[in-house]
Amino acid sequence: MEIRKAKRGDEVQIMELIHGLAAFENEPDEVDNTAELLGKDLFDDQVCEAFVAEEGDQIIGFGLFYTSYSTWKGPCLYLEDLYVRESHRRLGVGGLLFDRLVETAKERNFARMDWQVLDWNEPAIDFYKKKGARLDVEWLNGRLFFR
Repeated sequence: MEIRKAKRGDEVQIMELIHGLAAFENEPDEVDNTAELLGKDLFDDQVCEAFVAEEGDQIIGFGLFYTSYSTWKGPCLYLEDLYVRESHRRLGVGGLLFDRLVETAKERNFARMDWQVLDWNEPAIDFYKKKGARLDVEWLNGRLFFR
């Protein structure tokens, strides 16, 4: 297995994993994105970046992120999604992806790394706590939809 930066052509398999994540989160009909748009965002417009875990020619996990900004701290890494195929969980794949993201944030001299985790996703909560994360229960998420 290899952890590497996503490259053009990976967007199809990453989208398959995104659909798997949506199903896991009980929101299978909420994905509007397409592999074509994801490829454009990753490689043409560089709106976001991703690392993938690859075994043979199959992508078995991904971590998609972008730069956010804290008025108090400066640039930060925002982890949008970290997902590993169910068949490859508990093998250390998520940990390797997470560690690569942390390494990237440090290399870029970012102040911190942020993400969200659903309050019912106990395995993910336990995973992040083992990584030394502080999970905040005070802040509420705000969101407006435009499409």
